[in-house]
Formats: sequence, C-alpha cells, structure tokens
Amino acid sequence: MKSKKYILIYFALMLNLVLFAQQGKQKRADTLFNKFSFVKAAEVYQDLIKNNYNKDYATRQLADCYAYLRNPQKAALYYKQVVNQEDVPIDYYYKYAQALRGIKDYDESRIWLERFKDSGGVANTDDFEKDIDFISHVFNSKQQYFLNKVPFNTKFSDFGAIEYNNKIYFTSSRDEGLGIKRLYGWNEQPFLDVYVTPKDSKKQVDFSSKLKGDVNSIYHDGPIAITNDGHTMYFSRNNANELGKENDKKGISNVKIYRATLRDDLWTDIEDLSINNKEYSTQHPALSPDNTKLYFSSDMPGGFGGSDIYVVDISPDGSLGIPKNLGSVVNTKNTEGTPFINNEGTLFFASDGHMGIGLLDVFGTIADENGNITDVLNLGVPINSNKDDFSFNMNADGLTGYFSSNREGGKGDDDIYSYYRVPLLQVKGTVIDAINTRPIPNALISLYDDKGNKIVYMVTDENGNYSINIDRNKDYKIVGSQDKYIDDYRVFTSKNLKTVESVITVNLILNPIQNIVKLAELNTIYFDYDKYNIRPDAALELDKIVNLMNNDYPEMIIRIESHTDSRGELSYNDKLSIDRANSTYEYLISKGINPSRITEHEGFGERRLTNGCVDGEKCEEKEHQLNRRTEFIVVKME
Repeated sequence: MKSKKYILIYFALMLNLVLFAQQGKQKRADTLFNKFSFVKAAEVYQDLIKNNYNKDYATRQLADCYAYLRNPQKAALYYKQVVNQEDVPIDYYYKYAQALRGIKDYDESRIWLERFKDSGGVANTDDFEKDIDFISHVFNSKQQYFLNKVPFNTKFSDFGAIEYNNKIYFTSSRDEGLGIKRLYGWNEQPFLDVYVTPKDSKKQVDFSSKLKGDVNSIYHDGPIAITNDGHTMYFSRNNANELGKENDKKGISNVKIYRATLRDDLWTDIEDLSINNKEYSTQHPALSPDNTKLYFSSDMPGGFGGSDIYVVDISPDGSLGIPKNLGSVVNTKNTEGTPFINNEGTLFFASDGHMGIGLLDVFGTIADENGNITDVLNLGVPINSNKDDFSFNMNADGLTGYFSSNREGGKGDDDIYSYYRVPLLQVKGTVIDAINTRPIPNALISLYDDKGNKIVYMVTDENGNYSINIDRNKDYKIVGSQDKYIDDYRVFTSKNLKTVESVITVNLILNPIQNIVKLAELNTIYFDYDKYNIRPDAALELDKIVNLMNNDYPEMIIRIESHTDSRGELSYNDKLSIDRANSTYEYLISKGINPSRITEHEGFGERRLTNGCVDGEKCEEKEHQLNRRTEFIVVKME
C-alpha cells in the first residue's frame, strides 16, 4: 500500500512539475510576445499547443504572431481554428477576414466581414456596405501604375525609399558588413539603418553606403524626410539615451522622431522633438510641400486606435506646435502609417483599417475646395497586393516614385519598388447649342472605336459637360445627340500623346432641328407699287411673326431684308426698299418685339429680284408684285 501511495505522490509531483513547466512556457511566450519578439514567441506557443496546454489561448496568440509577422498563410490557418472557439472575441472575425484577403480568398473574407458586422463589430454600417464590394472595382479599374524592381533590395527588410537631389535614401536591415550583428527580436533581423546611393548607380549598396553622420545608431533608424533646401532631416529612431534604450512603463522602447542638420556633408546635431514621449511612439515623418507642416504616425492617447496620422505646424524657428489628429476620415481603430504629401498637397498613407486588397494597403485622399479631407481612395493594383504595401511616395514630376511591399516575387522581406504612372486619359468637353451658344443638358454622348463599335454612352450634366475614360493609342469617334437637335460628331485620336497629357477636349455643337411648320409662318409680306406702308394682309403676317417670336421661340433673332421691283431708277428703288424695311421694323417694335432681337433691317432695291422681270422685260403685275416684298431671315433660335 505504501508503495502505491508513493507512486501516486510521484505522479502527482511529476504532473505538477509538468504543469509548472507549461505555465513557465506560457509566461515566457507572453513575455516574448509583449516585447514584440514574435518569431521566438511563435515557437513557444506552438510547443504549448502541441502539449495541449491552454490551447485556445495559445492558438489565438500564435495567429496574432503570424499576423504581426505578416505571414497571412499561417495567420489564416490558425485564425480559422480561433473563430470556431466558443466565446471568441468578435475582433478575431475581422482578423481572420484580413488574413483571408492576404491569401486572396476574397469570397471567404467577405463572409467573415459580414459576420463581424452582424456581430456588432462595425459602427458605421453605411461605410461598411459602401466598401464591401470594392474588390471587383479595384481589380476592374484601368491600370495607372506600372512597376519596376530596384537593384539594391536584399533578403532583409528594405523600405522607405525617397529620391532627393539624384540620390535615393532608404531604410534597411541589411547590416551584414559587421562581424557582430545585433538582431531585432520581432523578426530576428538586424536593426534598421539609413542608406544612401546615387540614383543610377549599379554599385552594391552595403554597410559602406550608410548615411554619414550621427543619424544611424545601434538601434532602429529610419525612415526619413528631407527639407526642400536639403539642410534638415527628420527621421525615426528608437527612444534611447547615452545609457541605451529608454523604455516605457511596459518595458517597451518606443520610437521617436528626431531632427538632424547637414554640416560639412555630415548629418549631425541630433535634436529630440517636442512631440515625442517615451510612453508612445511617433514615427514615419513626412513634410508638406512648403515644409511648414510635419506629418507623422503615432499611437499617442486620444487617437482612434492602433496608430493614427497626425500633423503639426513647424514654426520658422523650428519649434513645433500641438499635434492634430487628421480625423476619422483618414484614421480607423486599426493601423495607419507612413504618410506622404505630394507637391499638390495630397496625402497618401498606408492602412489596414480601411477596406483593402490585402493587409496594409496604400490610400490616397480626396479633399474639398477648402482642403478638408472628405474621402480616401484605394490606389488599387499593382501598388496594392494581398500582402503589406506601404511607404508610398511620389517624385516632383507626379509620375514616378517608390513604395515598399513584402509581396510574393520579391527578393527578401520588405522590398522597394519603383513605379511610373500613366495617368488615366479622358475625353471631355461641352455640348452647346449652335444658335444661342448655351450648353445642352441631358444630351446623349456615344463613343465609338475605330471599327464603329459603340464603347460607352452617357448624358451631359446640367452644364452640358461630359467626361469619359479612354485608352491611349487608339482612334475614336464621338457623337452628340438630342431630340431637338441635329447630331454632331467628331473623330479624334489618342495616339502619340505625351505621358503627362491626361485630357483630350472635344466640344460638340448641335444645330436645332427647325420646325418647318412653325418657320413657314414667317411669310414674306408684299407692298403696293411705289408704296412702303404696311397693307392689312401684311399686318396679319407680321402679327403671326410677333406671336411666333414671343411664344414659340422667345430666343429667336431675325434680320429684315426689303426689296422693290425693277421699275424706276436704281437710286430711288434703294431708298424705297429702305423705307419698306423701316416700316416693317417699326411695326414689329410697336407690337412689343425687343429691338435687340432684330439685328438688321436693310433695303436692297431691285438688286435681288426673284424672277426675270428686269428692266426692259414685259411682265404682268402679279410678277412684279413678287419682287415688292420684305423677307425675314432667322439668325438665331432656341
């Protein structure tokens, strides 16, 4: 009996030892996780799962490790197990959906996004519904960006490239030139440093290409932003002092933005900035075009969650104002970072909180006439992929630049890509009335290719304007039509255009279809021999014209032309025809026709006979009557 008792005690002790060992492993894994050492933490969580110790918790932590390590394949594998756990936090539905987008399983991702929304995880359902179908739009949009790989990527992390003064500055963990390597626990790579290389250099970029001066330290340094004059640099760096890293209350060394000055070709005089605090990170500096504002990302208190984009004013003396959060249009409860502002003041940034193609996506912003950001726009493929895409910037030409991605097909971890942009080409113009030159709203615009196939159609807006995206290097025909007008068309080409050209202007002019029945009412009026008074029959015809101009065609403008027969002297007939024109004009004015609607009232004497009754010819009176007349010419009409 004693031996059995000892055996039971032995097994109990062994069980306790195993339990204590597993508890110790979980504590170690959590410590590694909280220190962002995700590679090592993942190994320990896997061991806990293998030993079936607190398996649900370990699986959630392991999935998060792979999400932080930007490995959507493994993250999705473990999140799939997590979402089937009982009472799992609904945030994991969203995390799973994100990981599924990372492996291009968009249909399944949408299912879990819907479940996340239905479980109360979306505050603004209108925005969610607006964005949920954006995938098809992104992939069906006309491609604007085209990519090139740069020659200096490595198997390590390379990102944050900017171009300045024919040099490329970038951040990298490639430090293989030293005998002793310091590794960062998050991804087991060397710490980041800032490198610089001539733009067109084919030389290998190694430790000898590190930025000269005091910017690079033994911890993380970069990415950077440089002022227009090239004398000042803003850069990210781990919070540290002369004794080493300086940690927050949780034992984490956050990131700060520092400022350096160029002196004798060395970046030195490092300054800590007033926006920094050891209890949170400020990083990813970017400058406004006039260098009076500093944009950055931070997880400082009071944000929307994760990290947000902020802006702060830079005074002429270099002091900084109070940081301002860019608001909920830009920032979400997740991560926003790596801001960039182009020469036109448009903000670009990376986010995994807005609806994207994969993990981090690059977005541009849309602002109103007051500069207020009203919406964000996913830049689409190929800038964005199913992985992380970030650190987007644009050169001064607006057509080239760089961004970073850990997408498949790269050389290593994060890689730098250069891009060139072919702006969308549009044909646009205005459809106007040929008579009164006013725009024609709701005119039908039809675009045809060179084979006569109708490609697209649309109607003009209230100002008669239209705009259609078209392909380059093709021939087109565009037709404008409206029920009350005769069609007008133009043929044009988009061949041999310069890349910077983005608009072809084609205006269309439509002539009104004249109402033959109505215009027939503008009858010629006739006069007695050697008279210019308005006869009763002529007055009836003139009253018809007054009615037509006042009621049917209130915009109509006419010209009066009066004539005589051939009898009498030429000079006398000239004066007589002028008298007839004047009497006609005065009658219409007396009936309320605005004088501005009669451009001219002229007499042509016997110079424009309607028949052969010239001097010397014998003609009957009725034939001479046809020449004693006033005619009405329509100059403009509605």
